[in-house]
Amino acid sequence: MRYIARVSPALDTPDDWSTRHSVLTTARRTAALLNALADESPDPADVADVLRAYGEAEPVDLTAEDVRGMRVAAGLLRKVFAAEHADGAAAVLNRLLREHTGPLRLTSHGGGTPWHPHLDHDDDAPWDEWLLASSCMALTVLLWDRQRPPGRICASPSCLNVFVTQGSGPERRYCSRRCATRERVAAHRRSRSVDRPGD
Repeated sequence: MRYIARVSPALDTPDDWSTRHSVLTTARRTAALLNALADESPDPADVADVLRAYGEAEPVDLTAEDVRGMRVAAGLLRKVFAAEHADGAAAVLNRLLREHTGPLRLTSHGGGTPWHPHLDHDDDAPWDEWLLASSCMALTVLLWDRQRPPGRICASPSCLNVFVTQGSGPERRYCSRRCATRERVAAHRRSRSVDRPGD
């Protein structure tokens, strides 16, 4: 499985539900799931571990068929991360919202959670529908809030991980410091070999 940055353990306070299900956390969960689902044959247990790491309540029992459906949804969502500009990301999100989600609704999952919005068709929607709908909502809000693509695909040619962009300052190009360092070292080695062609 690809490297997936883990979130900190769930908070112990009763108010942690909102933190674990914030727009930014949901977008980061989307990126982690897309990275886990990018493998040719992801292990359902590994995908379930990502869901648990991002606060999904037990039981999280995924079948191979669930994961196949989630991989299709992940492929559609990856196009949002591939968009170079806000207009492109918005076009992809608008298409996904139009073709793959239900109307906006509020749910408390039968009183088990605080009220929150959903775009899937019902609380018992299959995993692939849930992934696509919840991800579209979070990525849409991030694009709306920041007026730029909500994420990127790592610029390292040896890495296809997606990541959520955030904050001010220069825009990130790499999913992790590890990828950024690897690319800087490779660029340095290439420049040294050009400077000394006879070596």
